[in-house]
Amino acid sequence: MKKLNRLAAVTALCAAFAAPAFAQTVKVTPLGGIDGEFCPQDRALVFEDPNGTRVLYDPGRTVAGATDPRLGKIDIILVSHMHGDHVGNAHNKAPNSGTCAAPDMSVSAMPNSLAVNIALAKKSKIVTGSEMPPFFAAKLKANGGNPADSMLARFGGSVTLMGIRIATVTAMHSNGVDPDYIGGELGKAMKDAGLAGDVGLATGYVLTFSNGLVVYLSGDTGIVADQERVVRDYYKARLAVMNMGDGFTTGPAESAFVMNELVKPASVIASHANEVGTEGGKVRAGSKTEAFIKAVKVPVHVPLSGKTMEFNAAGTCTAGC
Repeated sequence: MKKLNRLAAVTALCAAFAAPAFAQTVKVTPLGGIDGEFCPQDRALVFEDPNGTRVLYDPGRTVAGATDPRLGKIDIILVSHMHGDHVGNAHNKAPNSGTCAAPDMSVSAMPNSLAVNIALAKKSKIVTGSEMPPFFAAKLKANGGNPADSMLARFGGSVTLMGIRIATVTAMHSNGVDPDYIGGELGKAMKDAGLAGDVGLATGYVLTFSNGLVVYLSGDTGIVADQERVVRDYYKARLAVMNMGDGFTTGPAESAFVMNELVKPASVIASHANEVGTEGGKVRAGSKTEAFIKAVKVPVHVPLSGKTMEFNAAGTCTAGC
């Protein structure tokens, strides 16, 4: 009887240690311009899977170079498109340099891009869709990196890396490569003619983490039917990161329609506000961020720089929100 009791106790103990593997959360940490705030240039988010894999999404201009101490280990970098505020044509010289309204972008990352510089320093994989992978492969190779670290996930397919499934989805937005990335006579001729390089369509992403959480990363996009038929109906995204800054991407009302009527996630992280979204960590009255929050029917979480949020498989924030 004692042996049976001991066996039951050991079994229960093993189960207790094993169960959290399916219950653990995905951690999301914004790397913005000013700690505790949501600022105009803020794009970068780090997702940490329960298994420890760390994904950097759109490093933009607020990650202070590849040596930014907030980065830590970065296994995978996702770039939605080649515009400088996403791939990183310049960046701040140190975390919290400048102000929220006037961020420091004094350090050029040309001709490599911040995404490439981070990938070289961290030995990260760069996963992109459309025709972007050859561009990143060439940059990695030119700087002594491994061109095979630039990986493709084209529309309708996916790649699984380190326990995370990565798929690209439609984002209706321009995606030209600044000629300064190209350089030389070709780059000069393109610049003089007002032309940008063609690397195909911009993309959004759908990530499936090891705890079952499915996350939609909108990228810069307008309203598209795929947000319902693909993102919601097929992938069944439960957490969305929605760009809502207007002008360059969907505005607050349009983004709210995407969330309420098309994607219908359990939670939303606002992104790409192109404004001072918060003051003292509180949403600024009369802002686009406030309008978006008020219009969306599910909880909207504001990505305050440096503040980690945690989400379970159902897309519910369990800590940090």
